[in-house]
Order: sequence, then C-alpha cells, then structure tokens
Amino acid sequence: MDKIIREVFELKDVDADSYSPLTLAYIGDCVYELTIRTLLVNKGNAPVNKLNKKASDLAKAPTQSKMISMLVENELLTGEELAVYKRGRNAKSFSTAKNATVGQYRMATGFECLIGYLYLDKQYDRMFEITKLILSMPEPDE
Repeated sequence: MDKIIREVFELKDVDADSYSPLTLAYIGDCVYELTIRTLLVNKGNAPVNKLNKKASDLAKAPTQSKMISMLVENELLTGEELAVYKRGRNAKSFSTAKNATVGQYRMATGFECLIGYLYLDKQYDRMFEITKLILSMPEPDE
C-alpha cells in the first residue's frame, strides 16, 4: 500500500532515521491498527462493534506494553529495533492514554515507534514478522 500511495501522490522516499520518535509512533499506530483491522475483517463478516472491541483490545496501551515487554524479555528484537523502541519509549509526550499508566503509555509509544520506523524504512517483512510474533503470544491478562 505504501508503494501505491507514493506512486499516486508522487511522494519521495523518506529516511526513517530523520523522523522524531513521536512522528514514527504516529504512523506506526495507524499501520498497526490497519494490520489488526485487516486481520479481523479477513476472518469473516462480523458486527462492527465486535470488530472494534477486539481491535481496541489489541491496540490499547496496556496490551501493547505487555506485548513489547515479552519481545524485549525474550530478546526477539535486533539491536537496531531495540534502540528505536527505546527512542520511542523515552520520548517526551504531552499526552497520556486513558486507562493506562504513564509507563504503559510510554512503552506502547515505543512499540508504535518501532512499527512506524519499520514501515517508513520499508522493512515490511520484519514489521509483519513482529506483528505475527505479538499475535501468537498468549493474550496478556488485564
């Protein structure tokens, strides 16, 4: 999809390293959400409120923070990916998520930063590999 957007709107390639961690998290949030929604819709037609609940459960900060913690603890990220995640986690944001601690929100921001970085850097295979890893993990308890 990125390739099509770039062609249709005649956009130039970007250097993912040149973006702030919060900008990377901004696009990463969207890309992750689109991936989750695509997977849910592909499972079959369902009421939109059920689809939205499941997507929200997977995209909320407490869930993302637990999932990224599992990736970090199990050393499933490369050194570069870990550095990008930490850049996002440590970024100073002026907002916080509802129903999440500051720590959870910052970790989720780091996760979204990583997804955004991989997306803008055209590392799609790795971005989807990480998403598959996360989705294959046992769902974290609330």
